[in-house]
Amino acid sequence: MPFGLDGVEVGLLIVFLTLFAAIMTGFPVAFAIGGAGIISFGIIAVLDTSGILIHQAIDTASAEYRELVNSGVARDAISIFRYPELPRVAEPLFPGGTEAMPGWELALDRNLSFIVNRMNERVIAGQSIETLLAVLMFVMMGIVLERSKIADDLLTTMARVFGPLPGGLAVSIVIVGAFLAASTGIVGATVVTMGLLALPTMLRNGYSSELATGVIAASGTLGQIIPPSIVIVLLGTLVGDLYATGQETRAQLAGCSDALTYLGEPAVLSVGTLFQAAILPGLFLAFLYGAYAFGFALLNPSKAPPVSFGDSSSEAVTRGEALTWYLAAPLGLILLVAIGFSTGMVGSQSLTAALNADQSTAGSSTLRTNVSPACQEAMIELHGQDAWDEAVAAREAGAVAAQEEAPAEEDDGAEMTEEERAAAERAIALGAIPPISAGFAVMMTLLGLVLILARGVSPSSNPVPLIIGGIGIALGVIFDVAFITPLTSPGTAWLILAIPVLIALWASRTAMARLAQNELLRVVFPPLVLIVAVLGSILGGITNPTPAAALGAAGAIMLAAYRKLKEEDGLSKIVIWASFALVIMIMVGVNFDLRITREVVPFQDWVAWLIAQIAYHFAFFGLLYSCYVLFRTNILSPVIRETAKVTSMVFTILIGSQLLNLVLISFGGEHYIQQFLRAFDNELAVFLLVMLILFVLGFVLDFLEIIYIVVPIVGPVIYGGTLDPKWVTIMIAINLQTSFLTPPFGFALFYLRGVAPPEVTTGHIYRGIVPFVLIQVLGLAILWLFPSIVTIVPDLLPN
Repeated sequence: MPFGLDGVEVGLLIVFLTLFAAIMTGFPVAFAIGGAGIISFGIIAVLDTSGILIHQAIDTASAEYRELVNSGVARDAISIFRYPELPRVAEPLFPGGTEAMPGWELALDRNLSFIVNRMNERVIAGQSIETLLAVLMFVMMGIVLERSKIADDLLTTMARVFGPLPGGLAVSIVIVGAFLAASTGIVGATVVTMGLLALPTMLRNGYSSELATGVIAASGTLGQIIPPSIVIVLLGTLVGDLYATGQETRAQLAGCSDALTYLGEPAVLSVGTLFQAAILPGLFLAFLYGAYAFGFALLNPSKAPPVSFGDSSSEAVTRGEALTWYLAAPLGLILLVAIGFSTGMVGSQSLTAALNADQSTAGSSTLRTNVSPACQEAMIELHGQDAWDEAVAAREAGAVAAQEEAPAEEDDGAEMTEEERAAAERAIALGAIPPISAGFAVMMTLLGLVLILARGVSPSSNPVPLIIGGIGIALGVIFDVAFITPLTSPGTAWLILAIPVLIALWASRTAMARLAQNELLRVVFPPLVLIVAVLGSILGGITNPTPAAALGAAGAIMLAAYRKLKEEDGLSKIVIWASFALVIMIMVGVNFDLRITREVVPFQDWVAWLIAQIAYHFAFFGLLYSCYVLFRTNILSPVIRETAKVTSMVFTILIGSQLLNLVLISFGGEHYIQQFLRAFDNELAVFLLVMLILFVLGFVLDFLEIIYIVVPIVGPVIYGGTLDPKWVTIMIAINLQTSFLTPPFGFALFYLRGVAPPEVTTGHIYRGIVPFVLIQVLGLAILWLFPSIVTIVPDLLPN
């Protein structure tokens, strides 16, 4: 064996050295990965045929091995790392070969069939392809918004607001970076845009080159963690399967038949749940960036001085008015609604959902008890003796009830009939339903915030319209409590609430006109609405990321067309009315049953279907018109080309990484690494080792290569333990974010170097990003110590 290494170890070194060499050649990474897999397989096959590579495997025919298996140790848990004293046997690196067909030829035939199956499953027609479509549409959304000059306006406005503070320009860069992360999510576009617009301004006003370049590069990478993040979409399509596979392996090693039996719940992890988990960590990381910039300015005032950009065109507001209308009143309203949700005054008024919830709560047992003794022991160790005893008691009670049910049914009327039982359950569910609908409460809260902010923007204006709008909101809540029940039909409910809602909307029109007078709100509000629509639909559990991404892409196109038409004094009202039609279509679809193929369709549903059809076609016309406007102004064509380029790169890397992974699997490299990791007794130590490896690999590999090459290898181990999969995935995502900042291959550094002025050297950029890389490490340490930062939002929101 070369250098005393096992043949599998030599094969792993050949694969990774070939991969690094291919990347260093400068050949496109998407093709270098697949090429590295083919070349490394050829090298290993030649060495294996010549007898140079020999694998020292455990002798499964030895008495020691049989004794270990007979003692109750699972075969999959036996490895050379955990039991190094077991007898070994030398065998070729590629097992199963014969004189007629060597092992490497057999592995090649197997890999060719595997690659076809994997391409079909993961790229062409598999379950994950629908989620991967979200990547394409999120990319298009980001490129369209970047081309619509939204970053220009945001940077100018934020600099005017925060510039007079110490380090204010740096803080404004962080805020704009976080905002663009939630609206575009594309690192290259964000870094280049901020580098072109903000870097010369910061240098001209006395900011140090290190702080200016560091804060721009770091803030541009926030799109990798703040949803909608392409990294999280790609990770989500991968780790969902890894989590399910890892938990199945864990359950079988514990002696149970499947993960559902062992865990007591399905081993499922969705992209929407990961989006929920990433919200707070992403904002927390942005806060750390801003806090560092502000603290640096306080300690080094000459390197980050305050800058004034002149007076704003907005109406002057006193400090008391600002505190009242920008802080106290909005927080009070939000707190009031939160109290309503927590006390049960506000919530879902769906009778079907309430009945299903009652039935699932009453009829479900937490654990299966018909299991083997080994599985029972493992489940008691995992869930505790109390949970097991409760499950056993519930099973025994169910058996007794089943035995008593048959005689009871023969009694003439002693027990309730099925109709009486259903009526009783219905009455109980009706009594538990909150008096205020959650959807209506959210809508009224948003309208109330608009009215409050409008009062703060222009305190000198006539408050009567805003007061009338507040009265309309209050009447709507009173009408909802007094006259609307879960049995009220949607048409009747809309008629009851029509007058209060129309009053509130009339006042909101006046409020929106006043909000448009404020420069900050005028710039922030349009993309903010788009962000709320996209993320709100995902985080609220309304839809999955793919339809939300489609909504985001369409909304970005319409927003860009509206801005372009405003510049040309064109027919921008068409886009506005198309947006309203989209809102009407969604509201009608949520509140009415539009399935007209039913046997009996009420008149109100026919009317709702007709309104939805009209709104749909007008919204579609508005989208087509917006595409025409962008095509006419030479915006749409570059957007489509750039979207196709980025998406093609992602899918080509996906295909190449599958080739490389199959090479590792063919000679047992993937299994060898997983056995090494499973040999550790502490799963936190394993995860810490994996995080350290990912951090080091980030210096030389892009996040895409790490996701598709490294994560599938270590995933079954780190997702096959007791660690929360949401926390594990977000920790990996933040770790991958550092790959954009760490030299020599940090892409954010390349983007910034390409647009930086000549006086800014590569040394300035490298020194500037060091504090922010350390901040990301600090952020990971804080999330390690306080994992609830990741898990609290998914625990509160629906999945």
